[in-house]
Amino acid sequence: MAIAVALFVVIVAGAHGASESDVVQATLIVHPDKPVAVIDPDIYGQFAEHLGHGIYGGLWVGEASHIANTRGFRNDVVSALKALAVPVVRWPGGCFADQYHWRDGIGPRGKRPVRVNVNWGGVEETNAVGTHEFMDLMEMLGAKAYVDTNVGTGSPQESKDWLEYMTSPTHSALAEERMRNGRKAPWRVDFVGFGNEPWGCGGHMRPETYSDLYHRFAAFASTPPGTTTKIAAGGYDDEVAWTEALMAGNKFNDLDAITLHHYALPTGDWKHKGAATGFGEDQWISTMQAALRMDHLIAEHSAVMDRYDPAKKVGLYVDEWGNWYDPEPGSQPGFLEQGNTLRDALTAALNLNIFQAHADRVRMANIAQMVNVLQALILTDGERMVLTPTYQAFMMFKPFRGATDLAVELNTSEYRYGDTAVPALQVSAARSGSGAILISLVNLDPHHPAHLGVALKPFSAAKVSGTILTADAMDAHNSFERPDVVVPQPFRGASLAPDGIAVDVPSKSVIVLTVQ
Repeated sequence: MAIAVALFVVIVAGAHGASESDVVQATLIVHPDKPVAVIDPDIYGQFAEHLGHGIYGGLWVGEASHIANTRGFRNDVVSALKALAVPVVRWPGGCFADQYHWRDGIGPRGKRPVRVNVNWGGVEETNAVGTHEFMDLMEMLGAKAYVDTNVGTGSPQESKDWLEYMTSPTHSALAEERMRNGRKAPWRVDFVGFGNEPWGCGGHMRPETYSDLYHRFAAFASTPPGTTTKIAAGGYDDEVAWTEALMAGNKFNDLDAITLHHYALPTGDWKHKGAATGFGEDQWISTMQAALRMDHLIAEHSAVMDRYDPAKKVGLYVDEWGNWYDPEPGSQPGFLEQGNTLRDALTAALNLNIFQAHADRVRMANIAQMVNVLQALILTDGERMVLTPTYQAFMMFKPFRGATDLAVELNTSEYRYGDTAVPALQVSAARSGSGAILISLVNLDPHHPAHLGVALKPFSAAKVSGTILTADAMDAHNSFERPDVVVPQPFRGASLAPDGIAVDVPSKSVIVLTVQ
């Protein structure tokens, strides 16, 4: 009996009727007998910071809003996130975390203090969404809570008290206070991060300084045994000195994971990053190149971790990643509002493929961000909501959750524009718990389709079907007026071949195939 195979090809839209000389010829060998590691579902995680309309307006509208909501959270967004089966959400920051004091966000909302969000626009923070609201949302979504505590302006005592308030099953003073505020049973905090970007907005520290602080905070942060993963804030891009200092300083073995941040900028210039829409092919390929750099960065940090931890007990969490463009014209610059196009769907797929290929070390990732901020999965405007191409890419990757990554061999040519070159195709493969083989493939070339011959060794395929995410333009996007421009459609460009599967891969495209 043939094993069921789901061949997950991430491609995004295509050229049709191309001559044979225009078609990229590529081959792929998948080795079902060479497992690498189980892919943690948490690599498809989200990030929700108190930033712009990410929380207020995007997730929270309040119980009195005319927008349909459940206990203040808008029903349309919650339903979309539930359909995505969001595994984990990081909150309340980001840079916001290191100026957030948890007591501001508990008790009657009308009595909570109003603060200034100095990092993101200097706007008023009402603290209407605090601990109880966030944890309520996690229960609505069935998602794990990843809470970032305040190291920059906070103290070990404040961090300790917050965790006790949330998780203690006792009748301590803090647990009793939680009960008086309406929550009798303790919550489970699956992940706790101590600070954010200590090299930057989190305190302008040296790696050794933060390493000492991490162990101090971790030493006093108590939750019920075996419930909480403790996370140290690591470096940005290739700043491996942070990973080195944290691993070298882990003599107490209280370090469960280290974070890594990487953003893809089309221009590489933080002052002029590039436009989210209306861009040219030069910024298409430069964004692809910047996204692909994630593979090198993970390998670089993993090599440092391997020297201290060859058993790979400490995880590498990429808890901020995505594309960062210039703000939308006319928007508040500090709100980080940007459009979301087919380009973002491809780079989302590129990153997810990379995380899957590094499943032995990467056990969580959190795209920045969930709603209305940076490479958002969902955009809202008043009563209106639209799902972005990035959301659609995440939906297509759902079968990979909990699957086992497999070794692959891809032979592909380059896609080149000007002086920049990237692989025309990029791939990842896995075996699901049911025995299905999943293959995700990205075609980065916006002009040329590819013919891909897939060999599965050992495997015998009997049937193939699929879905494609496609559009005509590089910057095709879903709008409130036209929400279905970039959505999955049935795909019929795959067929059985004598030695496996043949796939006609459209240019700039995402495909999901199921092979039995």
